[in-house]
Amino acid sequence: MALGGGHGLYGSLSALRLITDRITAVVTVADDGGSSGRLRKEFGVLPPGDLRMALSALCDDSEWGRTWRNVLQHRFHSDGPLNGHAVGNLLILALWEELGGSVPALQWVGRLLKIRGQVLPMATTPLDIEADVDHDGVHSTVRGQVAVATSKGHVTRIALVPANPPVEAEVIQAIHEADWVILGPGSWFTSVIPHLLVPQLRQALVDSPAKKLLTLNVATEGETHGMTASDHIRSFHQHAPELKLDVVLADPSSVEDQSEAEREAASCGAHFTVRHVRMADGSPRHDALRLAAAYRDVFEGL
Repeated sequence: MALGGGHGLYGSLSALRLITDRITAVVTVADDGGSSGRLRKEFGVLPPGDLRMALSALCDDSEWGRTWRNVLQHRFHSDGPLNGHAVGNLLILALWEELGGSVPALQWVGRLLKIRGQVLPMATTPLDIEADVDHDGVHSTVRGQVAVATSKGHVTRIALVPANPPVEAEVIQAIHEADWVILGPGSWFTSVIPHLLVPQLRQALVDSPAKKLLTLNVATEGETHGMTASDHIRSFHQHAPELKLDVVLADPSSVEDQSEAEREAASCGAHFTVRHVRMADGSPRHDALRLAAAYRDVFEGL
């Protein structure tokens, strides 16, 4: 199973679907920008965008699956109120209203795309991310996924509002039944770390017999500017010190000091593995084939 959100989770799912059909994606529900943010504000629902992305990543590799994936990802461009909305967001919202539950609605979209696996929300209620930020000695608190992701400075604290949101029973069951749990890549403080801040989810991860793998990003972004691979591992450990990892996977281009990263990984109980998983053109994205090969080697090696 894989936990995360946005393009990072899309990348790990695109790799995993090349090596297995038994995939569960658990998706962050804190987005407050764009089409998702507008629908969340207007209807009081979970932001559907990251859920849509995960469904699209797992679609069947056939004309049927690819066509419906493209429809789901299609965005309207106009001067009216539909501008910027993704068709998939509207479809998921319509099914939520028709069926009265997030999991059944996502299952129906999954059937439409003939996805490999299932997609579940991290919590049953929309979440806000709150962060304390230190910028040149000036401390401030920002709230909201977009505000945190675009903040300038060093994030010193991250929290969820509400702090103890309810979690679907299917999520807890999937964690306990998983062989492997993949965390990352993705926006660090808004897609990866939030999973560790949901008490039920964190405890399920600690209790699960599944092996755990942390996939590091191939580049930093606004919220993680200046953070090294070691900083990311240390940050993960600080937010869930009781959660032991088995493997930390990184591309060599993102590792400044491998010996230091190895020490930080060992403090989490993990083996630090370096593999070329970045796109060959050097763009800051994971290559699905390379990442799938790295995952397969790790799975077969442990």
